[in-house]
Amino acid sequence: MTRTTRTRRSLRALVVTVAALGIVAAAAVPAGATPTPEPTATPTPTAAPTGTPTPTATPAETSAPTATPTATATPTAKPTAAPKSATASVPTPIPPAASTADPWALKPYMGWSSYSMQVYSGNGKWITADQLIAQSDAMHKTLQKAGYDRINVDAGWSDGVDANGRPTPSTTLYPQGLKKVIDHIHANKQKFGVYLIPGIGPEVYQKGYPIANAPGCNTHDIVKQPLQQADYWKIGYAIDFSNPCAQKYVDSIVDQLAAWGVDFVKFDSVTPGSGISDGSVDARADVAAWSQALKKHKIWFELSWALDINNADYWKKYANGWRVEWDVECYCSGEALTEWNNIARLFPRAADWWRYAGPGGWNDFDSLDVGNGKMDGLTPDERRTATTLWAISAAPMYTGNDLTKLDKLGVDLLTNPEVVGVDQAGVPARPVSSTAKQQVWYALNKDGSYTVALFNLGRAESDITAKWSDIGLTGSASVRDLWARKNLGRADGSFTASDVPIHGVRLLKVTPDKGATVTVNDDAQGVTYGGDWTRNGGNEVASTSQPLTVNVTDTGTPAPPVSTGPTRTTSVNDTDSGIAYSGQWGYSNGRGFGDYQDDVHYAEHPGDSFSYTFTGTGVSYLTELDSSEGDADVYIDGQFVKTVSANIPTASHTAQQTVFTTNGLTNGQHTLRVVMKSGQFMLLDRLDVIQPSLIDPSSVSFDTKAPAPATFSVLRDPDEFTGITANGTALTKGTDYTVSGSTVTLQPSYLKTLPVGASTLSVGFRGDYLDDVHATTQAGASVSFTFTGTGVDWLAPTGPDQGVVDVYVDGKLVKQVDTHSDTRRTQQKVYSVSGLRNAQHTIMVVKESGAVMRADAVRYTVR
Repeated sequence: MTRTTRTRRSLRALVVTVAALGIVAAAAVPAGATPTPEPTATPTPTAAPTGTPTPTATPAETSAPTATPTATATPTAKPTAAPKSATASVPTPIPPAASTADPWALKPYMGWSSYSMQVYSGNGKWITADQLIAQSDAMHKTLQKAGYDRINVDAGWSDGVDANGRPTPSTTLYPQGLKKVIDHIHANKQKFGVYLIPGIGPEVYQKGYPIANAPGCNTHDIVKQPLQQADYWKIGYAIDFSNPCAQKYVDSIVDQLAAWGVDFVKFDSVTPGSGISDGSVDARADVAAWSQALKKHKIWFELSWALDINNADYWKKYANGWRVEWDVECYCSGEALTEWNNIARLFPRAADWWRYAGPGGWNDFDSLDVGNGKMDGLTPDERRTATTLWAISAAPMYTGNDLTKLDKLGVDLLTNPEVVGVDQAGVPARPVSSTAKQQVWYALNKDGSYTVALFNLGRAESDITAKWSDIGLTGSASVRDLWARKNLGRADGSFTASDVPIHGVRLLKVTPDKGATVTVNDDAQGVTYGGDWTRNGGNEVASTSQPLTVNVTDTGTPAPPVSTGPTRTTSVNDTDSGIAYSGQWGYSNGRGFGDYQDDVHYAEHPGDSFSYTFTGTGVSYLTELDSSEGDADVYIDGQFVKTVSANIPTASHTAQQTVFTTNGLTNGQHTLRVVMKSGQFMLLDRLDVIQPSLIDPSSVSFDTKAPAPATFSVLRDPDEFTGITANGTALTKGTDYTVSGSTVTLQPSYLKTLPVGASTLSVGFRGDYLDDVHATTQAGASVSFTFTGTGVDWLAPTGPDQGVVDVYVDGKLVKQVDTHSDTRRTQQKVYSVSGLRNAQHTIMVVKESGAVMRADAVRYTVR
């Protein structure tokens, strides 16, 4: 048994005898105290997210454009000559819905949580009145001016129930009453929070307490029959919310909490998530009931832990925050609060969840334990990196350190006004790539500036370059270092941070110069939608490439070309830089067991995982079969698919075996994630990605003694063909190759530079901007964006299933554009206007006809 498991179980043992008393006596269970850190089964398939950003406001209607707009037609598009008048028969635009965000959760909260110190101290009862008052006073003195104003007590604050089955505070911990502690915290102008879990305790069920303010209702009759598990630890029974008395019971508890002055509730062991995502335990009805009760009192509602991303829209509807991963604590009592691996594993989760956060609801990364280098378990650079990740992700910034023992660096990290400002701006950042060791993350702020973070997740000091084109910026920009609070001057096209230390970071504010252009993706927070929209759903086309083999001979007789089939398979070795490993992975080569390229990566800890984002229609996972192998859970695009086994009791090192494969996915970008569940080892040998063929043939030949051009055809619209590269260097169109319709011809002048033998070229194809779109089939559905500048382009796909859209600028119909084309085309400039008055403007595009309308990007010119 590991030390972590022993520690978690000992913490739980401190409170297990009182946990059975009732629904919130179960709050004494350690938060997230889980021996196996990953979901283990199929998530409930309902309430799957579409990824559509929550609209924030009706578009502003200011002055009309002062310049004449133009429509840019593709060769087969048919834009009308002039817009219809405002009185013409056109669909009534459906504006973005007014924001329904809870006003008390418009920004991520800032504060302190007790659980890290409960774990660090090894004492689940650390949360005494004296400790909470000391933390409140220390926050008031040191952090409160920076915005920290919440004191949240975690598991263990309650040790019984009252005559109505409601939780009562521990009289041992709070001999003068918890309300006196809350009053002290409120006197410090802070807010107070408590911890709860779903369900109802066995004793509360058995005794059938009368429910307060609900004549005829009791706590026995509101439990599901037959009895069902309500939480991860199997402490409580599930509540039957079809019984109206169940809601009254929750209301009675919340009314009591509000009377005490509680401002925040952490609701733990929420499913799907919390280690159970197969539908066998489902707390969504609990979440809805508690949300209804808490909203009446404007109490912040936070969900925990490792919530199922397939229900992201559900969590956002009912809660103000949700934990996206497992506990940040290292469970190494007295040694450290956390460790680097627990920070590093948040990067892929932040990449998965960023688009779901916004005003009213936020992605929760757990405690930000960076306040004291002698207890954090992180180096100074890692402490700064963690703080930066929380800030750029707009995650609630609450620390778990003992606030009476913060060091200077800890205070500086937690109170830097420009970094705190990034967090409180509430615009989560996204990565350019989530698989590289040196990562660039960015967010386009409401004022038109960018927040850009350069993370070095590698094992050596490194230079890191942010290319403006990768973040949607063309032109020059001024750069400011937010940690140093220092202007760095202007940069044209890119910025390079030199010598970023191991696990270090640079945090920048990038402000585009006048005349620069900014491209805004369809899922950016500022893009708002009216009507029914779906993100991707098979409507997207991803950028991709296909290898072309050139066989060079010197025999005088060229080899025949190799025909291309309808699909192609690309093998990806375990060393590929696109594979993101989470947890503690080892690498072994020269094994001699027949592995692909004679090497593997291996994990030894349940919960360790790898993920790979690919473009195609399918993928296969290949590993070895062995008696030391066990089970693994497989996810596609965040959704559990199945558990696979690599265990054969009598076999040894059977290499290159396919244990999982899927095909028939929509051709586009997908992510495979595999999580170790059991066994001594889990191995990754290779992945096989299945994609449609894009060229024909896939192999051409050239003979130096009989030189002749070599040709191949592109199988996608020729307009999507972007060029050819060799080892990353682009060939020159018109010199090295020519294009005529769908035929590409490689010239002998280039082919003769290749060595005898087989050479591989890469044939590239464009996709939708950032490989995603939003789509709607609803007439009148709208997409809009408000910007400050002098010109704007609307970039969108055209296709056989698309029709006419109406374009409005500042509330006036200015153009109708036909987005129909005979083939699917990406990133078409279907509308453009320049020479606008230098002011704030809103562009809105409305679906008038066609089966579907797709929205991709808006590009505007900075004033």
